[in-house]
Amino acid sequence: MKFNTKSVHSGRQPCPATGAISTPIWQTSNFIFDDLGKPKEHDYTRTSNPTRKALEDALAALEGGNAGFAFASGMAAITTAIHFLKAGDHVIVCDDCYGGTYRLFSEIMTKFGLEFTFLRLDNEEKILDAVKPNTKLIWTETPSNPLLNITDLEMISKIAKEHDILTLTDNTFSSPYFLRPIEFGIDLVLHSTTKYVNGHCDVIGGAIVTTTDKLAEDVHFQLNGLGTGEAPFDAWLVLRGLKTLPLRMEKHASNAIAVAEYLQDHPKVSKVFYPGLPSHKGHEIAKRQMKGFGGVVSFKTNSNIGTFLRGLNLFALAESLGGADSLVEHAASMSHASMGEEGRKNAGITDDLIRLSIGLEDTDDLIEDLDKALSRA
Repeated sequence: MKFNTKSVHSGRQPCPATGAISTPIWQTSNFIFDDLGKPKEHDYTRTSNPTRKALEDALAALEGGNAGFAFASGMAAITTAIHFLKAGDHVIVCDDCYGGTYRLFSEIMTKFGLEFTFLRLDNEEKILDAVKPNTKLIWTETPSNPLLNITDLEMISKIAKEHDILTLTDNTFSSPYFLRPIEFGIDLVLHSTTKYVNGHCDVIGGAIVTTTDKLAEDVHFQLNGLGTGEAPFDAWLVLRGLKTLPLRMEKHASNAIAVAEYLQDHPKVSKVFYPGLPSHKGHEIAKRQMKGFGGVVSFKTNSNIGTFLRGLNLFALAESLGGADSLVEHAASMSHASMGEEGRKNAGITDDLIRLSIGLEDTDDLIEDLDKALSRA
């Protein structure tokens, strides 16, 4: 099946009891055993649930993995993944990762003996210099949040395989429609399904897709042990969102390139970050490994930030991204405030940086909204 067909049909079967075409919401905590020592396929929803399983199978099919797992949030997925490691292990992480990821790694997991190196993953020699005997994982985001840096996944995979290191790519910004990291040799793919995979700003969720039976076994063990799995109703919402993923991603991307090109020529904008622009540093790599460039555009402005934000009408001031509604945020004080000033400085996340999540509205209306706000600022 082609991707558009998979997004509608993967993981789903009509309800055997009723014939319902929509996957039922199995809103139950437990399942009756057939007999002593004879559980059915599911016995307790923390461990597994048929609604969640339908979503997990769909995500695995779309990413090209062998198994998928759905979590209560993107951070729950991240927390589960980092528990693959033990005290004394070292992780190489992209330096402008999501602020919540940075906080978890630098302020929480270091208390348990993990070691992290935050690095711009754009140079093979630099990455090799960061590899230590105890390096167990390379953690990437591409495009990254919020600077939209592009990582060459084939390069990461090559380095990792030569040094027996696990690789993980947070694929939230691209979705499996625009990028499938497993095709480039990545071991684990992670999502905040809150964003594009669900696409409606009405649920919190996360996911991990694996590539081997051993990784799948390890992820499920952690999910069950940590209790990080997604609730049935939330899983159903994400599953519903998947049906329109291809249509939504195409519109997000077509709107985003138009906005990026508009901003690139605006006198009050000093720099635009969007991998679809030829001027973007990672444009050629993005063209090689992505089908499209996503719906997030970041830019630096020399106008008054507060006046600009208050002048917007269609762009709502809110964190998160990937929904039908266009959103705007000031990364330094919102999504990446938890990095701290030094972490943001090292990553290049400056106070004049604005991140836009381009929604599904009419392109001209979005540009007009930005134009009015920039003029007032």
